[in-house]
Amino acid sequence: MRAAVLHAYNEPLSVEDVALAPPGTGEVSVRLHASGVCHSDWNTASGATPSPLPAVLGHEGAGVVEEVGEGVTSIAAGDHVVLSWLPSCGRCFFCRSGRVNLCSVAMPAMLDGALPGGAIRLSRRGAPVHHYSFLSTFAERAVVPEASCVPIRRDAPLAVAALVGCAVMTGIGAAINRARVTPGSTAVVFGAGGVGLSVVQGCRLAGALHIVAVDPLPFKRELALELGATHAIEDGAGETLGLVRELTDGRGADYAFVAAGVPALVRRAFDALRLGGTLVCIGLPAEGTEVVLPGPELVRQEKIVTGTLYGSCRPHTDMPLVLDLFMEGRLELDRLVTRTYGLEEINEALADMTAGSVARGVIDLAPPGVDLSTRRPRAQVTA
Repeated sequence: MRAAVLHAYNEPLSVEDVALAPPGTGEVSVRLHASGVCHSDWNTASGATPSPLPAVLGHEGAGVVEEVGEGVTSIAAGDHVVLSWLPSCGRCFFCRSGRVNLCSVAMPAMLDGALPGGAIRLSRRGAPVHHYSFLSTFAERAVVPEASCVPIRRDAPLAVAALVGCAVMTGIGAAINRARVTPGSTAVVFGAGGVGLSVVQGCRLAGALHIVAVDPLPFKRELALELGATHAIEDGAGETLGLVRELTDGRGADYAFVAAGVPALVRRAFDALRLGGTLVCIGLPAEGTEVVLPGPELVRQEKIVTGTLYGSCRPHTDMPLVLDLFMEGRLELDRLVTRTYGLEEINEALADMTAGSVARGVIDLAPPGVDLSTRRPRAQVTA
């Protein structure tokens, strides 16, 4: 099969033939139709988040099950699936506590370059090629853990479903699951890429009265307004704080979200909060990065600072629900797809992402003759 392989940090990915072994016990083979392109992929490609090499990157995908390994009971050939990069074990303290996104088995092994248990199903000329985040979606096919397969409705467009596998779920989950945005509240979102725009839609879904999107790029600000933001600003001279105070009688925002891995934004988001407000950090900075906040204000103002991994979601329940909301017309997830690319254009897709020229790029991996649509079937759209 064809796959995009990273051989060395800060080098272009190479699209080449890679062998994929059949699924082992507890594993599933998926014919991928679409893969989103995420900053986490770039973090590894640049060496900011190391992972064993060579590797097939990509962790935001959707497709159709082709084959299941021994012992697989929840998935069958022909099922349409979103792939989750956090296949929770269901047995550890966090899984039993309902925090499956913090699974103490999956989390430490996510960047080990293998499937759970240490198996490697990818190879090139007889030498192992490592997996990435248990998935490796920059390829025509993937062998993944059964727990990574989230069954979805067959009428949902797989290009949109792929984004639900990371960006969408992370953003909407940050608003709904982690911050628990309330009706009539004020929220400010720093960063209007695929994740930030999903935060905007999550806040709108939750009934926020004021949603301020902050981004330096005009097209992203415009898209944020179209997707539910009430205000969109560049913040070149610190306008965010003034606007938020104007909207809230001087109090500040109830919620602030940092949807970019830029430590300096965390302080700006912190300053935009009211007393007792909640700051949710979403974007992943480089390893070793530190965030500095004013200690006295943290205590005196009772501001809550928290992170969220994967939108604090439960993939097998939350992802199908998000797709249902899209199919009902209550979420505009298709608008996030700024451009689709062929697999051979993977380096262009990464360059466009780092340049900020797309909200989300999607790699078209669909089999020949299959149209990778992002649109809902017309009958599904509700008024």
